[in-house]
Amino acid sequence: MATTSVRSTYSLDVETVERIEQLARRWNVSKSEVLRRAVKMADEQSAVSDRLAALKELQESMQMTPEKEAAWVAEIRAERDAHVMAWEKP
Repeated sequence: MATTSVRSTYSLDVETVERIEQLARRWNVSKSEVLRRAVKMADEQSAVSDRLAALKELQESMQMTPEKEAAWVAEIRAERDAHVMAWEKP
C-alpha cells in the first residue's frame, strides 16, 4: 500500500536543524522520519497528559483523599475477590 506524502516548508532555527540531523544520523533514518517520530511522540505524550489531567480533575471533584482512596481500593478488591471465589466454587 502506497503512503501519501505531503511536501511542506518550515522555518527552523539552526539548533533545531542540527538536532534533527544528529538524530537522523543516530537513528539511521531520514530527517523527515525524525520529524514524523518526534511529532508522533509529542502527540502520544500530550494524550497521556490529557488523560492524567482528566483523572486529577475527577479525583478533585470527588474530593478524593488518601483515606477515601484506600477505602475505595479495599472495596474494589473485596468485590473482585468475591467474584473470583464465586467462580472457583464447584
